[in-house]
Amino acid sequence: MNYFRVSQAIAFLALLCLMISPVNARAADDKLYDVVIYGGTSAGIAAAVQVKRMGGSVVVIEPSRRIGGLTTGGLGQTDIGNKAAIGGIAREFYQRVRKHYQQPESWKWQDQDAYLDSGQSRTGSNEDTMWTFEPSAALAIMQDFVREHEIPVVIEQRLDRTSDSDTSRRVRGVVLDGQRIVAIKTESGQTYRGRVFIDATYEGDLLAGAGVSYTVGREGNDVYTETLNGVQTRHAKHHQFVPGVDPYKVPGDASSGLLPGIDPTGPGKEGSGDRRVQGFGYRMCLTDHPQNRIPFAKPASYDPLVYELLLRNFEAGEKGMPWINSSMPNRKTDTNNRAAFSTDFVGQNYDYPEASHADRETIRQRHREYQQGLMWTLANHPRVPAAIRNQFARWGTCRDEFEREDGWQQQLYIREARRMIGSTVMTQHHCQGSEVAEDAIGLAAYTMDSHNVQRHVDANGHVKNEGDVQVGGFSPYAISYGCLTPKREHCENLLVPVCLSASHIAFGSIRMEPVFMVLGQSSATAAMQAIKTDVPVQAVDYDALKQKLLADGQVLAWTGPKRKTAASIDPKTLDGIVIDDEAAKRTGFDDTSQMIGPFVGVGYRHDNDTNKGHQNLRFPVTVKQAGMYEVRIAYSPNANRATNVPITIYAGSTTFSAKVNQRQRPEHGPFATVGKFAFPIGDAVVEIGNAQTNGHVIVDAIQLLPSKQR
Repeated sequence: MNYFRVSQAIAFLALLCLMISPVNARAADDKLYDVVIYGGTSAGIAAAVQVKRMGGSVVVIEPSRRIGGLTTGGLGQTDIGNKAAIGGIAREFYQRVRKHYQQPESWKWQDQDAYLDSGQSRTGSNEDTMWTFEPSAALAIMQDFVREHEIPVVIEQRLDRTSDSDTSRRVRGVVLDGQRIVAIKTESGQTYRGRVFIDATYEGDLLAGAGVSYTVGREGNDVYTETLNGVQTRHAKHHQFVPGVDPYKVPGDASSGLLPGIDPTGPGKEGSGDRRVQGFGYRMCLTDHPQNRIPFAKPASYDPLVYELLLRNFEAGEKGMPWINSSMPNRKTDTNNRAAFSTDFVGQNYDYPEASHADRETIRQRHREYQQGLMWTLANHPRVPAAIRNQFARWGTCRDEFEREDGWQQQLYIREARRMIGSTVMTQHHCQGSEVAEDAIGLAAYTMDSHNVQRHVDANGHVKNEGDVQVGGFSPYAISYGCLTPKREHCENLLVPVCLSASHIAFGSIRMEPVFMVLGQSSATAAMQAIKTDVPVQAVDYDALKQKLLADGQVLAWTGPKRKTAASIDPKTLDGIVIDDEAAKRTGFDDTSQMIGPFVGVGYRHDNDTNKGHQNLRFPVTVKQAGMYEVRIAYSPNANRATNVPITIYAGSTTFSAKVNQRQRPEHGPFATVGKFAFPIGDAVVEIGNAQTNGHVIVDAIQLLPSKQR
């Protein structure tokens, strides 16, 4: 064993001693804790710290061998949304990260100034926090929290999920007395008794085992009157295949069968709900330092067909790097999914949320092997463009980060599993500000973000991804205390800061590690107040809870600049003939946005002020009654727009031309009038191009309104 493995083994043994020594089997059976926390994620550790600071007794039971969840498992490029929204113990964690990297001994593989000059994007020079870090640094800080507060943490103890019956969700590992949990039992036979319980896992096993109502997958838009839930083929723009990628094992031959990973039943009805889950993957910590790098290895299970879509996408014209390789200290990275075929193992996780412990381990291993094969392919396969292949070949896993000999972590990025249906359900309306939670226990600020959930064959016979949604533009918003609590008739002494009560798309905004820490602290505060006042968690006095949260540094209201969400207009509500950009024939105009409104449909396209003369959209129009029509085009005005956008109208045998100044505010909501033109019965075209334009060109929708003769 080399130096790195020796030091790693010593550190791991120290962690085991730290965690296991406070609790033995008999103590677990006999002791009554104020709070029992199942899940040593970042939320679980923050909750345990808060219990101890409030004078309570607590135990943390972690199914794996490592505390901290994703925060110590590779996600070092913190997804923040807005730093000012993060307070309390969560902010203290990031302050400790800053202090850690102010110590010269923390810089082994890289000079501190070299990292700060490398373009890392999360930490300003005037901050007392730091938002990028190595997994080992995060783990050391979590261990410090545990040691300083003398928190008993028991690792590798999994809830006994053996079902009580074929018809009940309740399990033997959750001991109930009416609507209260009195104890939980692990597979090893240990029992942990408590007054209040917190489910801080990514999977929600404790809430499910207690019989609490939950859901998995995507609700239909109709459930909570949302627009971004359910099947979202209209949003299938980002992380998408180049047009024309063939889905069949033998190109052009449907009888040969679909390539692996393509769902033959997809995509489903637009906006409808399903049980599909957004893609999981490992947030790899990589390095290009020769002494610390483990080269990518081809796994024994390697199947070339699994990566055929990746190679065909390159051959169809994909030029970009299929990863986001964000710089972390000491020449390491946090590596995330990007483009059509990347680190997300799309469609291979649907069973995970409710799978058995053993089946989950199989799913985790399949994800790891997929990603190992992906990295080897990108670094070695001759069909990968040379420039991309050479870039990937520079990197490898780290010798000094995780326990596995191959440098891979254990923690899979569980972006979403079960979601409780609790006292309050957070929805798109809370994110965008049309509903406001009056019982705030923290803020969320990230874009409503869902990764792709499936691959399917489109109407043209080509492969497409579906499920990616990225809609932001709103201010930080309040998270309701009610989304942490089950309905009272289900359970009176359980709080859920991770698998909380939210719709799929709202969860996509809330599900960030700093927010989970915030919610862990708030859950623990509520738990201690419920114990002190001897009431169910649903009956905690909110005013008293709020006072304590504020005293402990939590941020409960946004006082910064308010951002109004750009309004979307349903084209079906508009008069005349309306054609959205989704129905146009497109050359270029690949970039999309929803930042400035109002806009028609799900967003608008723009030319990114590049490739002038080679981008256009042709809107097909069917005229059923001949006559004069006022032609309007929709766009969002801005100072960087072009003043000379060319419009060409093909109406029968006549061609009309005009130009539009997109810096000027449109006269009719999102629409500006181009002019009035004569249209015969039949097919026509309105074309918007970018030839010789002097700024960004926006294309959104067109509208034709009959014009009365005077």
